[in-house]
Amino acid sequence: MENNVENKVVAQGTVEVKADKKPEAKPENNNRRFNPNNKKGGPRRNNNQRGRFNSEFEERVVDIARVTNVVKGGRRFSFSTIVVIGDKKGKVAYGHGKAKEVPDSIKKAIKDARRNLINAPIVDGTIPHVTQAKFISSNILLKPAPKGKGIIASGAVRAVVELAGYKDIVTKSLGSSSKTNSVKATLKALSQLKTAKEIAAMRDKDESHFN
Repeated sequence: MENNVENKVVAQGTVEVKADKKPEAKPENNNRRFNPNNKKGGPRRNNNQRGRFNSEFEERVVDIARVTNVVKGGRRFSFSTIVVIGDKKGKVAYGHGKAKEVPDSIKKAIKDARRNLINAPIVDGTIPHVTQAKFISSNILLKPAPKGKGIIASGAVRAVVELAGYKDIVTKSLGSSSKTNSVKATLKALSQLKTAKEIAAMRDKDESHFN
C-alpha cells in the first residue's frame, strides 16, 4: 500500500496503526511586501533631498569656468563657479566654489555665499541714494529710479540687484565687464548705502532734514 496513507494496515484484518503524517512544506514567499506596522529600522531616507539647501535664499549661477592645472603627470581639470544668493528682502551675497564636478562646485559656492551675507537697504523698492564702487577694473554706478521704471541692468549686475529685492533701479557699468569683478563691485556699492535714519544718527541731526 502507499506510504502517504493516513491509516496503514499492519496485519490483514487485525490491527491498524496510524502512520506519522509528513509535514507539509511551506511555499517560499519571495515577494516580501513592506509592512507599515513593522517599526524595525525606522523611516526611509529620501536620497533626492541629499545635498540640497533648504532655506529662504534663492540661488543664481553667474559664471562657470573650466580651469586647467598643468602638473608633472599631465593636466588636471576642474570647474570654478560664481553663485549669487539672496532672499529678495535686503540680504544678498556671492560665493566662489571650485571642484572637479559642476554640482560640487555649485554647492561649495553656496556655502561660501552664506558666510558673506550683507544687508542692503530698500526704500520704496529702490536704493536710497546714488552710489558707485570700483573693484579692480570694474566700475559700477547705481542710481535710484521712480516706481514702475524696472531694473535697468544686465548680466551679473542684474542677478545681484534682483536677488537683493530691488524692483526699480538704474545701473551702469563704467569699466570692465568681467562677471566676477562686476558682482564684487556691485556688492561693494550696495554695502556703502545708508538710509536717512542712519545718516541722521551719524550727523546728530533730525531725520526729517534728509527727506
